[in-house]
Amino acid sequence: MASFKRTDRISEEIKRALSDIIRELKDPRIPLMTSVVAVDVSGDLRYAKALISIMGDGETKTAAIKGLKSASGFIRRELGSRVRLRVTPEVIFEASDSIEHGAHINELLHQVMKEGGPNERRDEENN
Repeated sequence: MASFKRTDRISEEIKRALSDIIRELKDPRIPLMTSVVAVDVSGDLRYAKALISIMGDGETKTAAIKGLKSASGFIRRELGSRVRLRVTPEVIFEASDSIEHGAHINELLHQVMKEGGPNERRDEENN
């Protein structure tokens, strides 16, 4: 049970460090609106799967993931200096649509609220 909590703490620490490192990268393929959504570290701490949310079209996302993969050696070295572990995990980058999905839901909620929302519709039906 203790190792489960340890990997969670390490995942959060790696997520924070990765966010900072990605922000500092100067690769033009990686847009400013790139964020680390989640990091899942394997039980042996050798691999870290990072879910990356990138605002933009499909080409932008593909180029950004390629840019991150090409900088993976640098990112791993920086990660090793910022997060003290016996073995620095190899980072596997995967695109995630979670932020865009959240923005879409937020837009839909604003539309519903602007149109009167569900409570006002019920009031109109009762009158």
